[in-house]
Amino acid sequence: MLNAILFFPKATNIFCSHMAKIIGIGKDMNHYPESPASSEKQDHQPGAQNEMNPAPEVIKPQYKGSEKLKGKVALITGGDSGIGRSVSVLFAREGADIAICYLDEDRDALDTKKMVENEGRRCLLIKCDLQNQEEIRKMVEQTLQEFKTINILVNNAGVQYPQESITDISPEQLFKTFNVNILSMFYLTQAVIPHMQAGDSIINTTSITSYHGHDQLIDYASTKGAITSFTRSLSTNLLKNKTGIRVNGVAPGPIWTPLIPSSFDEDQLEDFGKQTPMGRMGQPSEVAPAYLFLASEEASYISGQVIHVNGGSIING
Repeated sequence: MLNAILFFPKATNIFCSHMAKIIGIGKDMNHYPESPASSEKQDHQPGAQNEMNPAPEVIKPQYKGSEKLKGKVALITGGDSGIGRSVSVLFAREGADIAICYLDEDRDALDTKKMVENEGRRCLLIKCDLQNQEEIRKMVEQTLQEFKTINILVNNAGVQYPQESITDISPEQLFKTFNVNILSMFYLTQAVIPHMQAGDSIINTTSITSYHGHDQLIDYASTKGAITSFTRSLSTNLLKNKTGIRVNGVAPGPIWTPLIPSSFDEDQLEDFGKQTPMGRMGQPSEVAPAYLFLASEEASYISGQVIHVNGGSIING
């Protein structure tokens, strides 16, 4: 065989190419853009996905579902765009019906609904201001009226407002950041848990900033630290009380979502993601599989943990 390889280089190339396809070697896993193609800032949070350049990848093109979530119902906050959209579509491809909570991005929400329905699943859109406890309660009621149950809760919605100094953070900004990012998560989880059963799952979106901090996102990073602790404490509580409900988190790094152009300035956008060991920003399609794993039976012995999807940054915690 070795002699054949030495004397027939063309045949060797064909053979090696064939073997690479079989075992996955040679496939470009780093073909994504390093940073945004446009540094144009959006003026409204959480931002519009339809205005982003380049468009974020929602789901990997060759991904095939295998009914990992067949018959499940997932309620996803911020499910209309960014990571939430990718999670919604991926869950749908795996057999789940989806309820999406969104603020006011109607076009993004309708686009995501169409994507979910194209996967053959049902999608309920619920416009909800997560700063309002009564709206949160009604959102849960609507979901239960439509689907009768909630098996997976994805607490994903969030806001961030960069400031150069802690003295630049107004009381209004501080209250809104905590209210949207962590207090609403608390209220929504309280409302959903009584309707969950053993085997169901809660997945919270925390952040690399929970572990590394961020000099311009002091309030945001603080809420993400709270989410990490909330995840661990709630998991411990539910396991101690023998509910059978698992609670985990995902801590994304710099992911190309509408929140980025709607919160950072032009200079920050130009370098977004380049500081990671992989040297590029991540795509929502690269984060969503972590949520799928945690929601599925494959993660039946995992609770109180956080998966880090951040382009190679080492997290010890």
